[in-house]
Amino acid sequence: LLRDGEVLASVELAASRASWARQVTSGRHVGALLIRPCRAVHSLGVRSAIDVACLDEDLTVVSLRRMLPYRVALPRLHVAAVLQAEAGAFERWNLRLGDTLEVKD
Repeated sequence: LLRDGEVLASVELAASRASWARQVTSGRHVGALLIRPCRAVHSLGVRSAIDVACLDEDLTVVSLRRMLPYRVALPRLHVAAVLQAEAGAFERWNLRLGDTLEVKD
């Protein structure tokens, strides 16, 4: 996962609810999880708080929040993907509204 050429974290892609569920409930550490397409997430079954960024089609950050376990976020218009990471990751990465992210293979 990159921002302006700077590597923020390793990222895994989840293209379905099933792959998301396997990643989130596995308990293994992942740098970040990008769920695309996605307009909203929940933290049901998640063991600890997570950082959540809603992204538009260009992977530009349109909202940031921290979700505690067993919470549900409402779907948002103009959101095409959601980025999740362990709580505190976005602060370490200095992730801000308007940042445009990039995923490299």
